[in-house]
Amino acid sequence: MDNASTLLTFARETLEIELAEAQRLLARLDDNFVRACELLLSCRGKAVISGIGKSGHIGKKIAASLASTGTPAFFLHPAEALHGDLGMIGPDDVMIFISYSGRAKELDLILPLLAESRIPVIAITGGTASPLAQGAACVLDISVEREACPMGLAPTSSAVNTLMIGDALAMALMRQRGFNAEDFARSHPGGSLGARLLNRVHHLMRTGDRLPKVQESADVMAAMLELSRTGLGLVAVCDEQQKVVGVFTDGDLRRWLVQGHKLEDPLSPAITRPGYRLPEQWRAGEALEALHEQHISAAPVVNVEGELVGALNLHDLHQAGIG
Repeated sequence: MDNASTLLTFARETLEIELAEAQRLLARLDDNFVRACELLLSCRGKAVISGIGKSGHIGKKIAASLASTGTPAFFLHPAEALHGDLGMIGPDDVMIFISYSGRAKELDLILPLLAESRIPVIAITGGTASPLAQGAACVLDISVEREACPMGLAPTSSAVNTLMIGDALAMALMRQRGFNAEDFARSHPGGSLGARLLNRVHHLMRTGDRLPKVQESADVMAAMLELSRTGLGLVAVCDEQQKVVGVFTDGDLRRWLVQGHKLEDPLSPAITRPGYRLPEQWRAGEALEALHEQHISAAPVVNVEGELVGALNLHDLHQAGIG
């Protein structure tokens, strides 16, 4: 067997073992999991996640997942907790302690203090008879029959199980709270997701002198000059009440001239009716999807009465980090 085949075999064996161990987690979702969710849903403070070594690394990810999906949480290193940071835990908090063996030496000092303060502990452990399990309000069993490490030493299958049970908690809590995409975006305002969900069309649209518009009573020449002035690729055509009755685009202009018509002709027969328009209260992400679905690059923006209030194109959305 050559090196490539050997490496692929090792990789497949690792994944097969981890997948098999992860599959066993499904049968362990019981009243303990429900109790853990209830403790976190009723928590008036924060979820404090703690663990050491690989458990600590995964604990940081679990804390981040909880915090971004509606459950306030932070990670506390057990060693730092024993040197002053236990003061970060308040009486309304819930502790999630991760230890595969359930016998981490820091527990001997931390658990009695938590019990004295009546702070409930959720144990994520493979040691269901360990001191951690015995001192916990509920136990999430992540035990494995076999680590993927051929020596059985490096946390592999057990690390995957820990990560998965943390995700199961975060997603169950998120859905039970009714946490939605806009809530998620509020904790991610700096990324493209936040830009898509928090920005509304009226935040990004062109207004004032940058807004291309003509009256329905104008001629084609006036619309062409407005197209050239703004460079948006379309002009919103409005009636006397400033309601959009259609659009006049670069394509409309070319077709009009090819058909032998003149620039001095009335505009009304040359416009596209009713034309596509964007509601001003739509999310920016909705506007982007709509423009793509309509195969257009720009559209006028209207209020609930259908009156012209702005215009938006793909470039405006891309500049805002959307797309």
